[in-house]
Amino acid sequence: MGSRDKPWGGRFSEATDPTVERFSASVHFDRALARYDIRGSIAHARMLARAGLIEPAEADALCEGLLAIGEDIEAGRFEFDPALEDIHMNVETRLRERIGPVAGRLHTGRSRNDQVATDTALYLRDAARAARRGLALLQQVLVERGREHVDTVLPGYTHLQRAQPVRLAHHWLAFVSMFERDAQRFRDLDRRLVHCPLGSGAIAGSTLPLDRTDTARALEFEGPSANSMDSVASRDGALEMLSATAICMVHLSRLAEELVLWSSAEFGFVELADAYSTGSSLMPQKKNPDVPELVRGKSGRAIGNLVTLLTIVKGLPLTYNRDLQEDKEPLFDSVTTLRDCLEVLAGSLATLRVQEERMALAARDPMLLATDLAETLVREGVPFREAHEAVGRIVGHCVEKDLDLGALSREDLRAFHEAFPAGADELLSLERALEERSLPGGTAKVRVLEALEAASARLEDEIEAIEELGALDSLPALRPGEPQGGSA
Repeated sequence: MGSRDKPWGGRFSEATDPTVERFSASVHFDRALARYDIRGSIAHARMLARAGLIEPAEADALCEGLLAIGEDIEAGRFEFDPALEDIHMNVETRLRERIGPVAGRLHTGRSRNDQVATDTALYLRDAARAARRGLALLQQVLVERGREHVDTVLPGYTHLQRAQPVRLAHHWLAFVSMFERDAQRFRDLDRRLVHCPLGSGAIAGSTLPLDRTDTARALEFEGPSANSMDSVASRDGALEMLSATAICMVHLSRLAEELVLWSSAEFGFVELADAYSTGSSLMPQKKNPDVPELVRGKSGRAIGNLVTLLTIVKGLPLTYNRDLQEDKEPLFDSVTTLRDCLEVLAGSLATLRVQEERMALAARDPMLLATDLAETLVREGVPFREAHEAVGRIVGHCVEKDLDLGALSREDLRAFHEAFPAGADELLSLERALEERSLPGGTAKVRVLEALEAASARLEDEIEAIEELGALDSLPALRPGEPQGGSA
C-alpha cells in the first residue's frame, strides 16, 4: 500500500501521495491494539474454518502465523511500517510474508470497520479492569495510612478556611469513597462491553455464512452486537472510558492539590519522600512537590481528551467515517495518564511523612469548636439560628479583643446569651468534639474504625473480582509517539 503500491483494492490506478500517506497513517499509535488485533483475527480464522469458508489447514496456518507475529510484537522485534497505514495492514502484510497467499483468506467476511471496533472493545475491557486495579491499590494505601493515623487530628477545611477538627484517617477515607465510585464507573463500562462487533462488516453485515456467535464467545463476549451499523459507527464505549477517566483524574487532582498545600511551609502537615520530590535548579533549599503538581496538571489532559472525542463524534452521520481514527490518541493517552497517576500517587502517599504535631497544633485552634458552642445552646432549647447568631457575636468579640474562645467564663458567654450553662473551658473539648460526631459517616473514632474495616473488606472483594476477570498487570496503552517495540 502507500507510495509503493496502489491503495487498498483494485479501484485505484494511482499510488497514494506520500503526504496523504503520512497524514493518514495511524500505526504509530494504533499498534497499542496489536494483541487485540491478533486475538480477534485468530477467533475469526477459526470461525471461517468451522463455517466451511476456508480449509482447517488454512486456518491452522493463519493462526500459527498470527501467534508468531504476536510474539514478535510483544518482544519488540516487529518492524512497523507507516506506509502500511495501520496495525491491521501491518499484521496482514507480515502474515502474507510469513505464510504466503493463504494470508489473503483471513479478511474473508471482515472489514477494517468491524475489526477496529472489536479491537477497541477488547482494549476498553482491559483498560477498565486495569483502572479498577490501580484504584484498588491506591485505596489500599489510603486505608493503611488511615489505620496509622486514626488518632491524628487536624483541621478540616471549607473554603480553605479552618472549619472543624477531623481525624486524618477520616479525611483520607473521603478519597477512598471518591475512588470507590470511580471504580464503579469503570465496572459499569465493563458490563456494557458485552457485545461483539465482529461480523458487522463495513456497514451491513455479510452475505457469507459467518457465525457471529462463535467469534463472540471465542473473544469472551456474551454475544454479537445487535445492529451492524451501530457496531461500526459508535464510539460511546471510548467516550464512557474517557468520561470515567476524566472524573477520576479530577478526584486525583484534588488529592494532589492537598499534598501540594500540605507540604508547603505554610501548612507543614506532610513531607513527601525524596523519591517523589525534586529540587530546584537554582535554589538549593527547595524540595518541590512535582509529582502531585504533575498529577494536578495532567487532569487537564484527561478532560481535554473527553472533549476532543465528544467533538469528533457529535456531527458524524452513520456509519463509519475516517474522523473516527481520531478516537485512538485521546483514548490511549488518557488510559496511560490515569495508569501513571494512580501509580505515582500511591507511591507518594505510601512514603510521605505525616507531621502529626503540626497538625495537632492547628487542630487546637479553639475557633474550630465554635459550632459545638452553638449546639450547646441548641441542647438548652435555643433555636439554632438564634444560637448561631449569638456565637457569631462571641467569635467577633474574641477576634476584636484577641481573646481565646476556650478561656471565656460562664459570665463572659452569658453576656451574649443567658442560656449558656457553663464556661467555655467546660463546654469545649477537642476530644469530645470528635467523639460526639458519632453519626454514620462521622469522625468519631468508632465510626472511623468501622469505616476502615468496611473499606478494607470491600477492597479485598474488589481485588478478588478483578483477578477472576483476568485483568492485565500491564496494559499496552500508548501516548502518541511513545515507543513500544520495533520502529515506526
